[in-house]
Amino acid sequence: MGWARFRYHWGWMLSSLLLACGGGGDRPAAAIPAKNIPAQPDTRRTVLFVGTSITAGLGLDPAAAYPARIQAKVDSAGLPFRVINAGVSGETSAGALRRIDWLLSQGPVGVLVIETGANDGLRGQSVDSLRANLNAIIVKAAAARPRPVVIVAGMEALPNLGRSYGGQFRALFAEVAGQHGAYYLPFLLADVAGVDSLNQADGIHPTPRGAMIVAGNVWRVLGPILDSIAKGT
Repeated sequence: MGWARFRYHWGWMLSSLLLACGGGGDRPAAAIPAKNIPAQPDTRRTVLFVGTSITAGLGLDPAAAYPARIQAKVDSAGLPFRVINAGVSGETSAGALRRIDWLLSQGPVGVLVIETGANDGLRGQSVDSLRANLNAIIVKAAAARPRPVVIVAGMEALPNLGRSYGGQFRALFAEVAGQHGAYYLPFLLADVAGVDSLNQADGIHPTPRGAMIVAGNVWRVLGPILDSIAKGT
């Protein structure tokens, strides 16, 4: 099932849910015949974001989540890419590893942005386990054809987990990225984490303004990569 069908599948499920809950009104609108409208293939290359609730945009309108902000930057720059937001709230690195084969099977991925580990850190899970899962995700991406460019987004552990754990946690993202020749984004939430006005009431998830800053952090690494790919350099 390709990306277009992936979007159709979830759109169909959402429509069914709304109708089941009464959100569709007393009568469904009459369908508009589409058999005479030729489908236009989307030839843009895919930028796939695999991540947690931060990527999914928990608490935000989908258009305000940072991957959607990235799409706006892509479009503004006139680059031939489409962004797929595959963030899942509450997901650990083990969950991302379980999903990655399916995600990569949906269609060619030009760039894979991996944002995982935040929930591992919140639960104080083993740094070695996170490292192994992240390694395995990148190995699977390297086996895909065409092989995507990989960006690893760094995260920070909560300070109450201790200095030793925090240091090991912080270091592993750069370590794994370097081991595989992937690009490294030092800290996804730079200039946002710990700033009350840029985070929702939980103190963890960015507000719309915070998500714009996160998009800027990502774009500093991703933008030149997309420009290089588009130019064939």
